[in-house]
Amino acid sequence: MQRSRRGQVDPFIVMDMVEEARCLEAAGRRIIHMEVGQPGTPAPAGARAAVAAALDQPLGYTVSLGLPELRRGIAALYRRWYGVDLNPDRVIVTAGSSGAFLLAFSALFDAGDRVALGEPGYPSYRQILRALSLEPVGIPTRDENRLQPVPADLDGIDMQGLIVASPGNPTGTMLDHAALKALIDHVAARGISFISDEIYHGLHYGARAVSALEISDEAYVINSFSKYFSMTGWRVGWMVVPEDHIRTVERLAQNLFICPPHVAQVAALAALDCEGEMEANRATYAENRRLMLEGLPKAGFTRIAPPDGAFYVYADVSELTTDSLQFARDILHGAGVAVTPGLDFDPRRGARTLRFSYARSPADIAEGLERLRLYMTGR
Repeated sequence: MQRSRRGQVDPFIVMDMVEEARCLEAAGRRIIHMEVGQPGTPAPAGARAAVAAALDQPLGYTVSLGLPELRRGIAALYRRWYGVDLNPDRVIVTAGSSGAFLLAFSALFDAGDRVALGEPGYPSYRQILRALSLEPVGIPTRDENRLQPVPADLDGIDMQGLIVASPGNPTGTMLDHAALKALIDHVAARGISFISDEIYHGLHYGARAVSALEISDEAYVINSFSKYFSMTGWRVGWMVVPEDHIRTVERLAQNLFICPPHVAQVAALAALDCEGEMEANRATYAENRRLMLEGLPKAGFTRIAPPDGAFYVYADVSELTTDSLQFARDILHGAGVAVTPGLDFDPRRGARTLRFSYARSPADIAEGLERLRLYMTGR
């Protein structure tokens, strides 16, 4: 039986590292996980209680765009966080942010369209685009711009869309209002669609992140309950679209997904009232960030930039290796610490970088850093 060319996407290397770490754990090794961007905390207590209370009721199909009360709750979040008065009809509840990307790319682009993304960046952008017969266009970003794209990087590039993430994965760097506005204005002048990945909003360590909705209504904004709300496995996210795109996205959602998981939407609605618990988690990440910025240089990882948000540190390890995949495997087997090779995030330069996640407990982070120090000094 034949296989489609568009189905031949690259592997998500971090998930390969997760599996390799799992095999070591199954053999009795204790592994410290600094590879995957998954909070070490559970879903908020209020979300779990709401699900328990709902289990005696039918949990069937919901309307395709999500529970109306959840869409209203998300709109209220934009008032609290950004001062944006958002029509709840523009909120599309999705099966995680991955479902939102599928809907966004399908609604905005035709086969063969070119969609630009900064490198390093989230690897699944490229693979989802390819699976939809779209062409990802990597934009090499620069250290002086904190590895975020700027309008000058886009000059002369033929593209129909641009994806920007702030805070970014794997860097944790953010765009301030002026920098984000410059990108939005640049693509608007060229008739290019703008997609803002905001799934790490809420996780910041100084100034808060700026939403594209503070600048323009002519953007697709994607977010998720996975990171700030500690609900990765519940697979519930959302997307905000311009009003004249709602029906297009609704028709796609009806046919591709029917609806997001009902039980996850119940949990998400309750999670919106649990910001106190989420802020306590953010304080934990802030402590982890401090430990990382102090401990990584002691382990020999000196070429790092302090992240503004999310829970990652991206390190230039070109003085240590030119093969980040093998280096990550050596660290996993030698130190018992799982990290992510930069190849996931930057196909051209990622062989010389690593990403360290600090989403677990401070005790795990401290132990992982000490293991890294001992391993690196003993090499």
